[in-house]
Amino acid sequence: QVQLGESGGGLVQVGDSLRLSCAASGLTFSTSVMAWFRQTHGKEREFVSFIKKGGTTSYSDSVKGRFTISRDNAKNTVWLQMNSLVPEDTAVYYCAADPSEWGILRAPSTYPFWGQGTQVTVSS
Repeated sequence: QVQLGESGGGLVQVGDSLRLSCAASGLTFSTSVMAWFRQTHGKEREFVSFIKKGGTTSYSDSVKGRFTISRDNAKNTVWLQMNSLVPEDTAVYYCAADPSEWGILRAPSTYPFWGQGTQVTVSS
């Protein structure tokens, strides 16, 4: 059974930083694409970043230059370092895994496995 568990969310001020973690089990983590998405109430889930098994990364334009995704295959963990946070970053952040690395990696529908989400709130 695949399990993804996010942690690290919270309430911060504009300009602060947060580091989200996602611990994975039940899948071959080292060969999976790992991604972060976010969602606010009433909106569709939005792509944030992904990292391929070889370390190739991609970011949405709204977070590029502020967020950094990384992974440790020995720890089955992926992180999202979020700097210079702004109120527009407020959302529930979800970790996702795609064992096949097939499909459109910025699309939520590509990912069969999801975590429960962690709330990030940026207060002005």
